[in-house]
Order: sequence, then C-alpha cells, then structure tokens
Amino acid sequence: MEAKPLIARGRSHEGLRDRLGFIGTLFSVTIIVLAVAGIYLFVFSKGLATFFVNQVNVLDFLFGTEWRPTLTEEEGGPKFGVLPFIVGSFIVTFLSAAIAGPIGIGAAIFMTEIAPPWGRKAMQPVIELLVGIPSVVYGFTGLTLLVPFIREHVGGLGFGLLAGVIVLSVMILPTITSISVDALSAVAPEIKAGSYALGATRWQTIWRILMRAGASGFVTAVIFGMARAFGEALAVQMVIGNGKNMPTSLLEPASTITTVITMNMGNTVAGSVENNVLWSLALLLLLMSTVFIFAVRWIGRRGRMMSR
Repeated sequence: MEAKPLIARGRSHEGLRDRLGFIGTLFSVTIIVLAVAGIYLFVFSKGLATFFVNQVNVLDFLFGTEWRPTLTEEEGGPKFGVLPFIVGSFIVTFLSAAIAGPIGIGAAIFMTEIAPPWGRKAMQPVIELLVGIPSVVYGFTGLTLLVPFIREHVGGLGFGLLAGVIVLSVMILPTITSISVDALSAVAPEIKAGSYALGATRWQTIWRILMRAGASGFVTAVIFGMARAFGEALAVQMVIGNGKNMPTSLLEPASTITTVITMNMGNTVAGSVENNVLWSLALLLLLMSTVFIFAVRWIGRRGRMMSR
C-alpha cells in the first residue's frame, strides 16, 4: 500500500529535476545568444558610424594606403587608408599557417601513428604547455631573441613581418597539432586494419588512407590556427615594428589590424572620427572571424557527407 505513493513521489521529483534542467539549459543558451547578438550589434553600430555619420568614403577607407589621422583641413584632411594593415594581417596569417600547418600535421601523425605510447604521453603535456603560454611571453621572447637574430643574420631592423610570422607560427602550432590529433584519432581502426591486411606498409597507410580520411580535420585545424593568428595583437605588436606604410618586404616594419587598434584606441576620444575608424577595423576583424567560423562548419559538413 505504501509503494505507490513512494513511486509517485519519485516520479514527481524526477519531473521537477527535468524541468529545472530544461530551464537551466534554456537560460544558459539564451545568455550566450544575447551576448553574441549584443556584441555584433554594438560593433556594427560603432563600425558603420564611420561611413554613415562621419561620411568617410568606403573605397578610400578600404583601398587607401595613407594613415594620417592627425592632418588638418589645411593639409588636406585626415587620411584613413587601412589597406596596409589589411595586407599585413593577411600576410602574417597565411604565412604563419603555411609554416605551422605542415609541422603541426606532421607532429600529429608522429604522435598518433609512429611514437610509442610513452612518446605521446610525453608530447601531449608539451603541446598543452604551449597552448597555455600567455601572448605577452611569446612577444617578449621574440623581442629579446628573435628580433636581434634577424637583424644580425638576415638583415633589416629585425622588426618586421618576418618576426611576426615566426612568432605567430609558434603560437598557432599547438592549436593545429591538437585538432589534427583529434582528426586522426577519429579515423576508424578498421580502416587502418584493412589497409595493413591488404599488404600496405605503415607509410602507405598514413599517406593514402589516414591523410585522406583526416583531410577535412586538417583543414579545420589550419583554419582555426589562422583565426587565432588573424586576431592576435599583443605578441605581434611587440615584434612587427608597427610601420604604417604598405609592406613591400618581410624585413620591413609593418602593422596589422589588431596592432593598429591596440596602439591607437587609448589615444582617441569616443565618438571622434578616428575612434569610429578604429571601430570599423574591429568590425573587419569580426567579419573575418565570422568567415573563418562558417568555413570550419562548411568543411565539417562536407567531411561528414563524404564519410557516409
């Protein structure tokens, strides 16, 4: 006679927990959506004010090569050409990905397919340690060791795109390696076993089977690395030289979008033309990050479709 009430109370408690869990997760998702929407709306409103409020020409802004915001009207008016910064950002992003991509994928192959179990256990903490090192440490190390080395053995002042590319390559290397390891670990063991059963060697299996099976994961890893490189500011600012001219050599000082924002935002007045121009640069960064995210999702979707 007492069993039924106990069962009923147990079911009611489970129903209450389910409702509380649903409300809690719904609240969490709502906070995330509102935060993302708020960030996008705020950056868009500030970034577009340059063109709709301050009447800065979009073409002059995107394709101009002069950054002289302090010029008076008698001197021709301020110049807000950001093309050198856009070019600098893409140069350091793509070159660092071109260096760190093959190294990271090769390290992932070694960790998953070649190294003994103790080797992977030894390398995994090293990769995690590189992820946890602050950006300022990378930048200060590059400023202390890399810049003098380039100046003495390569040429130039030492500050420039080359130093920024090398520092960023080291910074994004653990990201690419970690995601590549996950991509290789996701390959079904039966595929490798079938390759070995057909008489393929280890290197044939790696090159013809694993590299193709994990291709979408490798591309995703490189894109994530590029996304971090594109948005990095402090470490690059310390070694790139922060020149305002169009980069013509890897040894010349240059700037990226992030370095210009971090160096000038504190010296501008909120609502001024220069302040709004910096917000427009932030809008460009946000749009590029969105492109990277959608590229990763598209590649992942294609990878799942091809695996079926």
